[in-house]
Amino acid sequence: MISNRIAAKLSSGSMIRKMFEEGNRLKAIYGADNVFDFSIGNPDLEPPKEVIDAISAYAAASVSGKHSYMSNSGYLSTRKAVADKLTRTSSVIMDADAICMTVGAAGAMNAVLRAVLDPGDEVIVISPFFMEYISYIDNHNGIPVIVPAIKDTFMPDIDKIAAAISSRTKAIIVNSPNNPSGVVYPAGVLDRLNACLLAQDHVIHVISDEPYVDLIYDGATTPCSLDHFDNVIVCYSWSKSLSLPGERIGYTAVSPKHADYEQLCPAIVMCNRILGSVNAPAFFQKIIESTIDARADISNYEYRRNLLYDIITRAGFTCNKPAGALYLFPKAPADDTQFAAKCAKYNLLVVPGTAFSCPGYFRLAFCVSESTIRGSEKAFMAIGKDYKLI
Repeated sequence: MISNRIAAKLSSGSMIRKMFEEGNRLKAIYGADNVFDFSIGNPDLEPPKEVIDAISAYAAASVSGKHSYMSNSGYLSTRKAVADKLTRTSSVIMDADAICMTVGAAGAMNAVLRAVLDPGDEVIVISPFFMEYISYIDNHNGIPVIVPAIKDTFMPDIDKIAAAISSRTKAIIVNSPNNPSGVVYPAGVLDRLNACLLAQDHVIHVISDEPYVDLIYDGATTPCSLDHFDNVIVCYSWSKSLSLPGERIGYTAVSPKHADYEQLCPAIVMCNRILGSVNAPAFFQKIIESTIDARADISNYEYRRNLLYDIITRAGFTCNKPAGALYLFPKAPADDTQFAAKCAKYNLLVVPGTAFSCPGYFRLAFCVSESTIRGSEKAFMAIGKDYKLI
């Protein structure tokens, strides 16, 4: 018998993955060109040329110990490159010892949560949020405390967050640009949240999940969490910014302003090891080190965001145009899970907002081909007419 906890998780599953698998089933029946799958944020762009060139060069290079173990925190040279980049792009001076190279942002968050949580400690999450946060917290015997964002704007509700804080509150997860809403939290909101947390009688860790921080549109910038939070731990991944989701490479960065800096840095490194990762992939640490300033083609994503946004709004759906990330989050015209099922009858795969603890909406990933977006217009228009939106 497997554990009761895992059996329960298997029965509930991930709505995103279920829709993704449903998409594969429909494609086998109707052909890939006739199924419009917006279910999963899987970047479809190839990595930037400098990354491809670095992969080729390093693979061919004669380097002794290329595939050997290193410190559990990662190569010093890679951590220094990351620290130097964060120093250039923030108001703080980062040291290589504050960096731990991890197996993506998911590995980073699990290492951080393992380092800070005792059984029964609470972690505040702001809905809507990436649903795996609940599993990450549960992995380390924590208790999630869900605080809804301000309706329709999806901004953190500082008053509700303050009311949710208890003596057991150990951390809060912040995700900006946000998955699934695409909202970018302004500097003023981050400053207000920081003041709220510092006013408490104990340290509350800010776990800043930042896989989308470089995916921001319309010439805007994302406020740097290191500038606006004191007790922050950044969890970053190059999955989206370099189109490398399958390579699982990321890092944690502990702010030098953090009250627990001296203990927290080595604690995260130890947890990175004992959770089974041991260390981040050696090969891709070196690729990242040599391409630290590379970025995916943001203009391509912005173009497709605009294209999909225009289609769904013409079909009558209400949606804020996302400032960042890879998703639209329109209002559902009916129960969101029933609406997602209805969309599937049109070979249109969407994820209900309930999956993100935000019922009444649905998520569309626009990191899909332009042909998929254009091909979906007929289905969206038909659904809009079905629900009398147009």
